[in-house]
Amino acid sequence: MRTNRAPRILRSQDLCNEAIHRVYKSVIVGKLLYAVSAWWGFTSASDRQRLEALIKRGIRNGLCSPDISTLTEMSESIDGALFQRIMYNPYHVIHHLLPAIVSGQLCNRNFIHRMLFKDCC
Repeated sequence: MRTNRAPRILRSQDLCNEAIHRVYKSVIVGKLLYAVSAWWGFTSASDRQRLEALIKRGIRNGLCSPDISTLTEMSESIDGALFQRIMYNPYHVIHHLLPAIVSGQLCNRNFIHRMLFKDCC
């Protein structure tokens, strides 16, 4: 019920659709993507579906632009950008971790391991 009131409240403040979309992306999507590189590998398929459903609900309620990327795409983009910064900055705090290749289920969920081997399979 509260999500139905949100667009009305924002529009009552004379915010246009573009501004409402920007607020949603800044607040909701920003919170979802906070530290995504650290936790995304530990999410299950059902967790990801629930997170994607939040974005779809925002689109359905007019709070979010319909052409927004999926959380999976945004996560992969963020991971790629972070990995590039780590690879090319020898002073990055985790740059020294790059050569270490360790196998195991926990390591496969690690950001470094995911980025090193994401295109191998």
